[in-house]
Amino acid sequence: MTAVLRVPGELSARLPVEQRGPGLDRDSVRLLVSRGTEVAHHAFRELPELLRAGDVLVVNTSRTLAAAVDGRIGHARVVVHFSTRGDDGRWAVEVREPDGRGTTRARAGSHAGTEVSLPGGGRLLLQEPLDARGERLWWARAAGPDVREVLWEHGRPVRYSYTERDQPLSVYQTVFALPSPDGAGSAEMPSAARPFTARLVAELVSRGVQFAPVTLHTGVSSAEAHEPPYPERFAVPEASARLIGNAAAGGGRVIAVGTTAVRAVESATGPDGVVRAAGGWTDLVVTPGRGVRVVRGLLTGLHEPAASHLLMLEAIAGRAAVHRAYEEALRALYLWHEFGDVHLILPEEDPHTERC
Repeated sequence: MTAVLRVPGELSARLPVEQRGPGLDRDSVRLLVSRGTEVAHHAFRELPELLRAGDVLVVNTSRTLAAAVDGRIGHARVVVHFSTRGDDGRWAVEVREPDGRGTTRARAGSHAGTEVSLPGGGRLLLQEPLDARGERLWWARAAGPDVREVLWEHGRPVRYSYTERDQPLSVYQTVFALPSPDGAGSAEMPSAARPFTARLVAELVSRGVQFAPVTLHTGVSSAEAHEPPYPERFAVPEASARLIGNAAAGGGRVIAVGTTAVRAVESATGPDGVVRAAGGWTDLVVTPGRGVRVVRGLLTGLHEPAASHLLMLEAIAGRAAVHRAYEEALRALYLWHEFGDVHLILPEEDPHTERC
């Protein structure tokens, strides 16, 4: 897809939709709907008309953290993105250069032993790269105030240069976000759920659509390298596993809201297709070769053509369907990224089944 499709910069959503004009709300974004290679255009507010009683939407309840914090290495200003808190108390972090347009450049020259000064007297010691793939993310040990307090008092949401300005943290929370008892959360918003409003959720429930909450705390992505996701913490509770399993067995469609929800529920699904309560760390990467075991549909944002997330879309819909949808999204000037429009992938209709 990368050799054929290119997303022009003007299709990046620079502001949340509700800030683009009077009378707009989060659910005012556009919705591209794919059934195989058949593509249709809708408003997101029409979602209840596109789903049916018995469908289950799997939603990520992770809240977004104010994960970007200003710091210093010696006299040099840096920005630290706090990605993931490990079981040993260390944090996976990314050190980036401030440029006034979102922290878009990774800082070169970081090495084991580098010390970063944080606001409030805290310090961060880089210890080792997260893995052998490179030196963008580091495991770091913090000293001084608890990092979660530093984020609360001095942090702001991670943003990149395609957005117009910094936004308050509330803009990055979804309607499904819940506080975690240990203060954990996502470094970047589980953005596929952003267009949902309380009003829309109520309408979906009234029509018999059910919601299965799961949790996956997302780490930071990279503006310059489309890498597969790193291990992330997830949890699929017993009630959600049972709801998803019953829907799949009873003919309902299991539709994940976001690639993070796919990763969580597929991590809890065995080779037998049974979803079981599970939690911990997942390094699952969903590809066409691996396939999906229980997810049959996906509501997701529009991803860069080189992003590893597209392999997940192809696993659910097939390469031809994803390519056709992205061609149409470009032709119709859909907006990309976390404040942009969304894409609903549904299973192809059985010709003997009446479409709702």
